[in-house]
Amino acid sequence: MKLANRVATLTPSTTLAITAKAKALKAEGHDVIGLGAGEPDFNTPDYIIEAAVKSMRDGHTKYTPSGGLPALKTSIIKKFQDDQQLTYSPKEVMVASGAKHALYLLFQAILNPKDEVIIPTPYWVSYPEQVKLAEGTPVYVEGMESNNFKITKEQLEATITDKTKAFILNSPSNPTGSLYTEEELKELGEVCLKHDIIIVSDEIYEKLVYGDAKHISIAQLSDELKKQTIIINGVSKSHSMTGWRIGYAAGDAEIINCMTDLASHSTSNPTSMAQFGTIAAYDVNSDFVEKMRVAFEERLNVVYEQLIKIPGVTCVKPKGAFYLFPNVKEAVKLNGFDNVDDWVTKLLEVEKVALVPGSGFGAPDNVRLSYATSLDQIQEALTRVERFVKNNMKA
Repeated sequence: MKLANRVATLTPSTTLAITAKAKALKAEGHDVIGLGAGEPDFNTPDYIIEAAVKSMRDGHTKYTPSGGLPALKTSIIKKFQDDQQLTYSPKEVMVASGAKHALYLLFQAILNPKDEVIIPTPYWVSYPEQVKLAEGTPVYVEGMESNNFKITKEQLEATITDKTKAFILNSPSNPTGSLYTEEELKELGEVCLKHDIIIVSDEIYEKLVYGDAKHISIAQLSDELKKQTIIINGVSKSHSMTGWRIGYAAGDAEIINCMTDLASHSTSNPTSMAQFGTIAAYDVNSDFVEKMRVAFEERLNVVYEQLIKIPGVTCVKPKGAFYLFPNVKEAVKLNGFDNVDDWVTKLLEVEKVALVPGSGFGAPDNVRLSYATSLDQIQEALTRVERFVKNNMKA
C-alpha cells in the first residue's frame, strides 16, 4: 500500500527516540527525571471538573455546533474584551479540539500549494509540519539568541516574497519563553500590513508571563492589525486543561467560517462536556491561574540561577511560558561530543535525565527543559547535568 505524498513530507519528531528511551529506562526501574513536559503539573481546578460533570448529568452529552457552543463563544468573546479590549462577534470565533487543531484548520483554510509561511526559529515543532500538510512551504527566519530569540522587522522584510501568505507569531514562545514588546509588535505588524500578510498569533501562553513583562496581542494595536490577525488560544496552559482539548481561533469571519466547515467534516465538534468545563474556566472568578503563574515564576528564578552555573551552559532568561532553552554547545564540546542530540542521549543513559534536543525546534545548539514539574525534581535533574558535564570533560 502506497502512502499519500503529503505524509511523506512530514519530519519525524526528534524527541521520539529520547522519549522512548526514557520510558524504557523507567520501566526497568531506573530513577529517570523527565524535563520534557509541555503541560502544567497542576491538576485542572475542581470548579472546572465539577462544571463538566454537571453538564453530563444534565444531559449535555450530544453533538454541539461544529464551531462550538454559543455560550462558550460568549465566554471567549468576553475574555477578549476583558483581557485585550478586543471586540469579536460570534461569527468571528470558532472553537476547536485544542489550539493545535485550530492551527491545523487555519492552515488548511488559507494555504494553496507552494504558499509560503514565515516561521521564526526556534519554533514549536508542529508549525512547519502543519504548513507542509496544507501543501504550503515553511520559510525560516532565525531569532538570534543575542536578540532574545526574536526576529526584527528587517529580517521579516527581507524574507517576504510574492509567495508569502502568512507569518507565525508565538509570544510568549515555545520553546524559548521569549516575549515581544509592544514596539517590536508594531514594527512587525507594519511590515505585514504593507505586504498584506496574514498574521497567525499563537497566544496559548499569554497567562504565563513573569517579572515586569506584559503580554500584548498584536491584534490590539490597531483596527488594521486586528483585521489582519487570526488569534489562536485555548485553556490547555492557562487552566491546566491539556487533556480536555479545547482551543479556539478568532479573526476574519470568512476564514473562521471556512475553518468551522472543515471541522464539521473531520471532528464534527469539540467534546461537549469539555466545552462546558471551559465556560466555567472563563466565567468563574478564581485565583487558580494567578497561583499557578506565581509558582512557575518562583521555580524559574531558582532554577535559572542553578542552570547558568553549569560549565559550558548559557541561557537567555525567559519572560513567559514554562521552558528554559539553554545553549549547551560549549558543554557538548567539553564532553567531546559532535552534536547536542548525542550528548542528550548519553546524559539520559548515564544520569537518567531526559532533556529535549533543540534540533526539533530549529536550534541544534540548544536543549529545552520544562520547569512544569516539582522544584525538587528540577534541582536534582540539574545537579545530575552538572555532574555529567564535570565528570566527562575531555583533556
